[in-house]
Amino acid sequence: MSRRPVVPPFRLVASALAAAALLTTAACSDDGAATTAADTAADQARAAERDIAEQAPTGSPTGSPTGSPTGSATASPSALTESGAKAALLTETDLEGGWNQVRDAGKWRDSMLIGQVDVAQFLTGKADASDCQELVDGLYGEDLLGKPSGASALTGFQQGDSRLLEQVAAYDRAALDDRLKWMASLPQKCDQFTLDGSGGGERTVQVTEVSAPEVGDARQGLHVTVRGDADGGPATLSLMVTAVRVGDSAVTVTGGGLDGDQKDSVEQATQAGAERLRTVLDGGTPSPQPTDLD
Repeated sequence: MSRRPVVPPFRLVASALAAAALLTTAACSDDGAATTAADTAADQARAAERDIAEQAPTGSPTGSPTGSPTGSATASPSALTESGAKAALLTETDLEGGWNQVRDAGKWRDSMLIGQVDVAQFLTGKADASDCQELVDGLYGEDLLGKPSGASALTGFQQGDSRLLEQVAAYDRAALDDRLKWMASLPQKCDQFTLDGSGGGERTVQVTEVSAPEVGDARQGLHVTVRGDADGGPATLSLMVTAVRVGDSAVTVTGGGLDGDQKDSVEQATQAGAERLRTVLDGGTPSPQPTDLD
């Protein structure tokens, strides 16, 4: 046997009031004011039903959280920890082409990036020259995005004379977004300039924009070439650098060397690195885990 639908109590009371109003209308029909009495009774019934309805409990028909039109709250990424930063680092499995992880990546420095920008070449004055100096210093010191505000970790890989460096770190969100905008301005400010080396040699630096993989919440890419002398002969250092923001953290990948900028490997590393960082911030554990080479 099927159950009869349960009628909410407030609707039963409202119906009873409406019925009473109709009886009142019928009783008043003898005195010539039927129409007026009916209108008044109907208004009273509607008002009573509204009063009762307002006393009934209300709620979201879909059970959605307040302020969430889709019915599900969006979880914010967690803060990056030291262990999380290390877990997010790339592994040899994430890369193709025979890249070997190294122990001393944190000590890598390229002498072709050492020098002072020739300010005299800048028609717009010292402001742009300062930005270009900050660029080469940031590439040399591996802190292009500035100093991390929290946890950070770094790893590196080598393939012949080429190197690939990855850093995962937490930053202040506003400062990080400002640095990405700053990176985007460098191809125009520093399209070509001269770097005076410590030994008196001049190097020509060119900066162009490259597209970073469509990962993370914001991203920026640069291609930097430095032409000059190294080891007693002409040399060209080619670097590709990408920075991807994920929440309040970022992945920075720099790859290249005297054999070229290793564009394909940098893009692959950027893609994998951003995905691994997202997994960590969402509370997961990326696989495989990095090898401890410390």
